[in-house]
Amino acid sequence: MASVSLSGPRALPTWSSSVSGDSLGACVARPRSSARPPRAPATMGNVNEGKGIFAPAVVVVRNIIGRKRFNQLRGKAIALHSQVITEFCKTIGADAKQRQGLIRLAKKNGEKLGFLA
Repeated sequence: MASVSLSGPRALPTWSSSVSGDSLGACVARPRSSARPPRAPATMGNVNEGKGIFAPAVVVVRNIIGRKRFNQLRGKAIALHSQVITEFCKTIGADAKQRQGLIRLAKKNGEKLGFLA
């Protein structure tokens, strides 16, 4: 094992010396060697918002009945559809992983068709 020896007393740099640059590079900020391009902020939501065939009808209904009531109805419809998928999976003997895959597929299809606009 290598031993470390200090040759003589050495003073640690202080805050004022590091700010003024008096220290010998002990606290110098170095630029990154590889600059990354700025990342776009992450967005939540539907990438196909307003693009599906049913999107105009969904937007009209949402504007007529109000966003709060619309989201309640949408939640009930999604829950009912998930129950139908679950019952279908029980009927055909599909396991939980396959059921979850079918629910995800239903969500993707709903986004593409504009039901989640």
